[in-house]
Amino acid sequence: MTGLLAEAGDLAAAETTCARGLARCREADDLWTLSELLNFMAEVDLRAGRPQDAAAHLREALQIVTRMGGGWELLNGLYACAWLCAATMRHAEALTVWAAHAAMRQHSGLAWPPEEAAPLQEALRTARQALGPARARAAEQRGAAMNPDTAAEYALMLTTPGPQQPDTTPGVGKLSARERELVALVAQGRTDAQIAAQLYISVRTVHTHLNRIRDKTGCRRRADLTRLALQTGLI
Repeated sequence: MTGLLAEAGDLAAAETTCARGLARCREADDLWTLSELLNFMAEVDLRAGRPQDAAAHLREALQIVTRMGGGWELLNGLYACAWLCAATMRHAEALTVWAAHAAMRQHSGLAWPPEEAAPLQEALRTARQALGPARARAAEQRGAAMNPDTAAEYALMLTTPGPQQPDTTPGVGKLSARERELVALVAQGRTDAQIAAQLYISVRTVHTHLNRIRDKTGCRRRADLTRLALQTGLI
């Protein structure tokens, strides 16, 4: 109902309907439906010209989905995040998230709904023209290389309030070339054993490198290292 009302242009009714649904989901602790309705509310926010509200609703939806293990609702959250970036003229970020979304969708064997194809292609053309061929290609390659966890972390970063300051990330300037390589591999979802095999080093050496990285940056969790890699352009 929220979607139909929004498509019809009755944004006030769409917002009221969605707000009621959100309240009931919170009462029932129905997290999956809550995340879906938060995406709908974000769409209403964007149509009403409220990108900050849209970002807040999307961020909550993504936080729920990542806690619940991703899946279909992560695809919906990424798609909505890309539209948020497009609406706020963050063309590179929009292309990156759309590419990550498309890669996940293809991996799952899911076709694009016909009703979404035309507006998406128009938005992609607009973003590519704004960036130029080289920058657009780099943005899309970045997204296509992301695994679901990395894409989710990136979307959470994009919906975080306030400006991002990648150049002031604590300790990143102290990392060696090999340590930066390890951070990128962690952000790509590699396990310690996989990193060891790829770099032809022992798992114990991987652990030593990661401990040094954590001491230099203060990033204790793998999710923190993923965010570090995203903020500094390592992936």
